[in-house]
Amino acid sequence: MVAQAFMIFALITIWISLLVSVTTLGGAIHFWLRQSTELVYITPLASYPKVTIVVPAHNEEIVIAQTVRAILNLNYPAEQVELLLYADNCQDQTAETIRAVLDAPQYRDRHVNIIERVGSGGKAGVLNDALEIATGEYIGVYDADAMPERNALYFLVRKALENPDRYMAVFGRNKTRNAQQNFLTRCINQEIVVTQRIQHCSNWHMFKIGRIPGTNFIINRDFARSIGGWSNGALTEDTDISFKIMQSGKLIALAYNSEAFQQEPEHLRDYYFQRLRWAKGNYQVVIHNFVNLFRPSNWRVKLEVLYYSATFFWFDAAIILSNIIFLTNCVFLIGKAFNPALPIPFTFGASSDSIMRLLLVNWMLMIILYILQVSVAMSTQFGQATTSQIWIALVSYFTYSQLFIVISIHAVISVALDSLLHRDGSVWVKTKRFNN
Repeated sequence: MVAQAFMIFALITIWISLLVSVTTLGGAIHFWLRQSTELVYITPLASYPKVTIVVPAHNEEIVIAQTVRAILNLNYPAEQVELLLYADNCQDQTAETIRAVLDAPQYRDRHVNIIERVGSGGKAGVLNDALEIATGEYIGVYDADAMPERNALYFLVRKALENPDRYMAVFGRNKTRNAQQNFLTRCINQEIVVTQRIQHCSNWHMFKIGRIPGTNFIINRDFARSIGGWSNGALTEDTDISFKIMQSGKLIALAYNSEAFQQEPEHLRDYYFQRLRWAKGNYQVVIHNFVNLFRPSNWRVKLEVLYYSATFFWFDAAIILSNIIFLTNCVFLIGKAFNPALPIPFTFGASSDSIMRLLLVNWMLMIILYILQVSVAMSTQFGQATTSQIWIALVSYFTYSQLFIVISIHAVISVALDSLLHRDGSVWVKTKRFNN
């Protein structure tokens, strides 16, 4: 009876997760069908509000020069851009590298402050420090490895000006600048494209829900101050402040044409610990906001808490359980060939055939939906819709995507142990940078 209850739970949950994925995909397709008929022009804005761009950099001497040059060359009036470059607790030549860039004649008159910070709070701490001294109407954030495309800031501001009373923050897209480096970076590229071209576009299109990414976004300075800024030490300060913005009733708008090119991990260990930090941070934010499901709060907050909770806890648990059921039955079926009396542990009635067929159907549907999401996402981005992407998607489903389950389990255990043992859960391993 218990075994059958587990099977029913796993099957129903997987069907619900498939329904959520199909709905999300449908919303994204409708969004892109509408956008595909519109031509985008770079036209003068009615006004150019001052923007304070903040770049938090912790030991980033390898990549910081390219990022600073890209920001200084943005298609936005130079007199309306204040640039705060933070060398945060650095033990390398980050600050010196920045100064070398600014020594170029074309940049000497720019409004740039280099701040060699010694303090706590991590990236959130840097952003809160910047919030205190920023003079711009908006604060823009770029990570040290994120090179904005020339019109990235223009599109962010243009979107904010469409409805400045409601759009308190605007975010763009981030693209993998080292996507062709190896199989891992190709998989990461697919994941990012699907997340941003399917999930983000669909959520904004259907529900006007946006999620601040770690880089390439702007936020109204006075509003950021009014909600208390960022949570110092947060592993995912972007997710945390996204919930704060939604709780206030304001919106995080999507500027899908704004693009920045960021460097992704090229080695499995670097990738693992980066995503572990993200998973832990998201779990912490979801747990903190879980109470909003049961008390008066903004409906978008409730929907986001429900989505994150389902994705990170409910759906993951069901996938793990279904894999255990399927693989256990496979092992026992092999054993039954040598010992006919060996019972099959997970069955409906006297036969295991039904449950095996159902699980196989579920697996096939998940694979097909996964490849369909990748194909649709890649077709919305110039140069990405190639035959090789389908083969990469198929292989990554059985390798790269399954690693997320391992990371999720590790993150849950780590968060639980942090709470039980009163450990500092904000400690994280810095992602390694590369010269490319």
